[in-house]
Amino acid sequence: METSKRLLSLDVFRGLTIALMILVNCPGNWDTTYRALLHAEWHGNTPTDEVFPFFLFIVGIAITFSLTRRKAAGENVYRKILTRTLWIVGIGIVLNGAPDFDLATWRIPGVLTRIGIVYGICAIIFMNTTARQQLWIAIGCLLLYWGLETLVPVPGQGYASLEPGKDLGAWLDRTIFGSHLWSQSKTWDPEGLLSTIPSIATCIGGILTGTWMRHKMDQWPKWTAMFAVGYLLFLLGLLWGEVFPINKKLWTSSYVLYHSGLALLTLGTVWWLVDVKNYRWWTSPFVWFGMNPLFIYILHEVIAITLQAIPVGDSSAYHWAYQNLFATWLGPYNASLAFAISMVLINLVVAWWLYRKRIFIKV
Repeated sequence: METSKRLLSLDVFRGLTIALMILVNCPGNWDTTYRALLHAEWHGNTPTDEVFPFFLFIVGIAITFSLTRRKAAGENVYRKILTRTLWIVGIGIVLNGAPDFDLATWRIPGVLTRIGIVYGICAIIFMNTTARQQLWIAIGCLLLYWGLETLVPVPGQGYASLEPGKDLGAWLDRTIFGSHLWSQSKTWDPEGLLSTIPSIATCIGGILTGTWMRHKMDQWPKWTAMFAVGYLLFLLGLLWGEVFPINKKLWTSSYVLYHSGLALLTLGTVWWLVDVKNYRWWTSPFVWFGMNPLFIYILHEVIAITLQAIPVGDSSAYHWAYQNLFATWLGPYNASLAFAISMVLINLVVAWWLYRKRIFIKV
């Protein structure tokens, strides 16, 4: 049996993730950003490396709730899946090109591109498979990616490698996308084509979690099982990481297990506090974010790009605001953090207004 009761903890978890996304994406100065708010340079992990996979995990949870409801209502679910996929990918590609829209270097992969593609694939998987089959598909994705990255020689190189720009995924991205890759690397992309395979497993993990949360059972065994599985995945990720390093930019299989475990532990904690113990006094800002997650994510990208494109003196409005509103009275690291927090608050005001007006934008 299943329950259709809305879980506030899911909105809070989603909102927490969006707030962290904005915080880590909008520092005043990348050179003076606290280490925890930066991605690991290559192998390894920081709190920032968990933000994007948490969001994909949440996409999977949302699939179980939204598509089950739409199917029960008799809607054309596949048309909705296709439309939403195209919208997310299309918006992502447009934002990748802004503000210059240089056709020679216009990035094709990206965060929204990955979200859209993974959503479309996983939604179709959910509609056509059982939970057991979904689990095996996720395991298959992780093993397949591990084999491709560690056993298959890279063409023109003659051996498999996990070094920056030398792995099979980087070769595939250069072959297919050419110069249309992440501008900071030029030879590989953190949201490249091959690493989409393990990211599908991340989203399926969310689907399985959503299915588990929808089933009626006593709260205590449901919560303890979530924590037990979370700890198990976390430990398995660490163990696999000894031979297939945890790496966000490669989205390694060990990284999938690691962040899926952390996602379950975090969600389990939020669920217990919010929906079981009713400690809700702190949740409102995150609910505001969580009710319009994709729109707020896109909005923060638009705001940042616009500020960076507006010339002020020898720099941009983005840099001017950082220098004159924060760097003049705070130390370099705290000024960079304060600017990022201000960007979170600007988007929070919009999220609050949308929530107050009961406007929920489904991208």
